[in-house]
Amino acid sequence: MSLFPGDIEAQARLLIGLYTERRLTIATAESCTGGLIAAALTEIAGSSAVVDRGFVTYSNQAKTDLLGVRAATLDSFGAVSKETALQMAKGALMRSGASAAVAVTGIAGPGGGSADKPVGLVHLAAVSRGGQTMHREMRYGDLGRNGIRLATVRTALELLRELGQDSE
Repeated sequence: MSLFPGDIEAQARLLIGLYTERRLTIATAESCTGGLIAAALTEIAGSSAVVDRGFVTYSNQAKTDLLGVRAATLDSFGAVSKETALQMAKGALMRSGASAAVAVTGIAGPGGGSADKPVGLVHLAAVSRGGQTMHREMRYGDLGRNGIRLATVRTALELLRELGQDSE
């Protein structure tokens, strides 16, 4: 019995297969998901060939200490921003042996939202050693904390799949 809904488990299984076949590895950098992306991947048997490591960087200090996100970026754009997500992904790639990294930062609620950055806003970034860079800004709406976090896992796995399919 999986910890995750069937669609996430199926998505993770396909991703592990793709990355295994292509001999690619993954690092995750997670804020609002608190390690759920890495957990979804490691739910799959054989994931040890693919998952290099996961960083859970919930606080701004952790983003700076573990991933090298610049304090100036956090001050200027905030933790929930395209700029922060991209620096998180690049930091995870640089601080790992992985072929690809995905990063997520967002507002899962129920509080913490504002007019500019409402509950359900999540920035995702994925980068590869080959130089590919992807970003998605998702506005899931107020699906509830668990709903937003699971929706973010789904989108992160999609980004990794796209990156893996494009990698040589």
